[in-house]
Amino acid sequence: MAALEDAGFYCIDNMPVDLLPKFLEMPLERDSDISGIALVMDLREKGFLARYSAVFSELKKKGYFFEILFLEAEEEILVQRYSETRRQHPMSTGKSLLDDIRLEKEQLEDLRSASDLVINTSEFNVHELRSKILDIAQRSKKNVPMRINVLSFGFKYGIPYDADLIMDVRFMVNPYFIPELKELDGEAQEIIDFVIGHADTRAFLEKYLGLLDYLIPLYEKEGKAYLTIALGCTGGRHRSVTIARTIYEHIHAMGKTVELNHRDRVQPS
Repeated sequence: MAALEDAGFYCIDNMPVDLLPKFLEMPLERDSDISGIALVMDLREKGFLARYSAVFSELKKKGYFFEILFLEAEEEILVQRYSETRRQHPMSTGKSLLDDIRLEKEQLEDLRSASDLVINTSEFNVHELRSKILDIAQRSKKNVPMRINVLSFGFKYGIPYDADLIMDVRFMVNPYFIPELKELDGEAQEIIDFVIGHADTRAFLEKYLGLLDYLIPLYEKEGKAYLTIALGCTGGRHRSVTIARTIYEHIHAMGKTVELNHRDRVQPS
């Protein structure tokens, strides 16, 4: 875990597996230097064996990308390590330490088989193991897809603090001043037809989407974990919503991990 922390990962030891989905919903500072998240789980948690498979499967269905790293060692090495640290085995049955180790190995066999990488630490000293983990961390950072958030907002409600790219689309003709369009929002087909129907909008989209096509691979190459693209109009209800939707669909068609959010589409009365 110390090696992963040195590689820039946010690390938590003994994370209860049932809390993992809730933890992943918590926002982390996107402008931080966090390279990823590393969670240590083992048999110290009594419910781990019964719950980990269902929790991991559900997270994969939701689109979370993660790797399972399984550490093991030969029986005689484990016995030696427990003797040196004088720690009790988490599955202590009142029998011998070797019996406890063998029971643990048996119960973790399914998890071992499902792991992305298994490391036998028997022949490693602490420095060699640290070097091995650092190599894995560097490869993992390259494998994690960048998460893109396309966000519409209204300037009258403030600029989103976590935006990486902000585009002001207030130069576009405003449907707010068209009586039959005023009460609709940018997801309505009438608004989409009105906004996209103008030549200036189409010319803008051609140039801006081309810019994103150029920038997104560069951000990915740099190792950026998150990218928020914010589109703003006056109230965040019409033009920015339509343009954000168009950009989202373009990026989604590229096969990227992208989500769409309309911060001010529903406005207080």
